[in-house]
Amino acid sequence: MLRLTAVRLAESVSKQPLNLREASAALLPPLPLYRRILRAHRNLPYEMRSLGDDYVKAEFRRHKETTNKVHIIGFLSQWKMYLDQLPAGPDGGKAFRGAPLDPTTLEKMSAEQLGQLYEVMHVTKDVWRPVTPEQDGETGSSRS
Repeated sequence: MLRLTAVRLAESVSKQPLNLREASAALLPPLPLYRRILRAHRNLPYEMRSLGDDYVKAEFRRHKETTNKVHIIGFLSQWKMYLDQLPAGPDGGKAFRGAPLDPTTLEKMSAEQLGQLYEVMHVTKDVWRPVTPEQDGETGSSRS
């Protein structure tokens, strides 16, 4: 059972087979990747940047002691794909809304990953709750 789960989690989420030589050539070392992600977040609106920075910091901290090379390559490649999707210029962040989650990626997630995704969904709903002009005028800029 554990072996099947480990194999399933190590599978590539991309449509093309993972070529380790190409992947390692395209991957950045963890610290430069981490820094580039945080720099790219500067172009996002404040709420997105704050949430994104906290999440990135927690994920990199959580995986700091990982020694499994397959997990490291998967982790770094997914964060590199995320970095490539972020807007490049300062004006690009205002229109950035992310991308829908691929159903095959969702099927490959473990129970822990699904739980984490569920938590992120609830946090982002609170952050991005629409505020009408009437509410904004009554309560200032406070949101609960």
